[in-house]
Amino acid sequence: MGRIIAVANQKGGVGKTTTAVNLASALGRAGKKILVVDVDPQGNATSGLGVNKRQTTRSTYNLLIADASIEEVLIRTSFQNLDLLPSNLNLAGVEIELVEMPERAYRLRQALAPVKEKYDFIFIDCPPSLGLITLNALAAAQGLLVPIQCEYYALEGLSQLVSTVRQVKRMYNQDLDFEGVLLTMFDNRLNLTTQVVSEVKRHFADKVYKTVIPRNVRLSEAPSYGQPIQYYEQGSKGAQAYDDLAKEFLKKQKKTGGIKSG
Repeated sequence: MGRIIAVANQKGGVGKTTTAVNLASALGRAGKKILVVDVDPQGNATSGLGVNKRQTTRSTYNLLIADASIEEVLIRTSFQNLDLLPSNLNLAGVEIELVEMPERAYRLRQALAPVKEKYDFIFIDCPPSLGLITLNALAAAQGLLVPIQCEYYALEGLSQLVSTVRQVKRMYNQDLDFEGVLLTMFDNRLNLTTQVVSEVKRHFADKVYKTVIPRNVRLSEAPSYGQPIQYYEQGSKGAQAYDDLAKEFLKKQKKTGGIKSG
């Protein structure tokens, strides 16, 4: 069965959606069958994959409140081996509805169960918070991928995230583990970047990916065209970085047994 990975950090603007979309795209181009699950009410992963979130009548909202089947929500994107469960504006109020629902932490896990075996990897793009939506993602996932920007406030709130993961592992999902930490917005011209990298490695050691994602104009432009970076400008530094990350990611999966046989 496919491995479910939540891409999360309660701090916004760290490259979370950029990573979910472009790592998924790189793996799809490498021949892996990928599903992106957008559970962020902002819907940036949805629009970044060329889908108009204002025109989607069904979304992950409908999965979480269980009034739609996954087949009714699933979108086959125009990108190689890449499917999407989109977000739309309805998702903004779902946490209020979830409060009163039975097994409220497991709604997403239950929704993904029918299709999990059809994919090599399922990436859940989480909102920048530690609310019920993110709890659903963590309860469904085997791995947590944390993008951290190489800036002054990079480690702010990380201790809370680590604590939350431990609590989720204990109470809801014993299979959850850190997939890795990804350094984003990297600029080796800045002394601060070096300091942040050292601090992150001190905290997470071998969980930090060797690949770093640079500051790159093309990475910033690609979402406005509804394309992953590999389709927008394959020759850019951003595209190369995510292709390198995909290779490192797959090597890591082979070592840990995260790639299914066959």
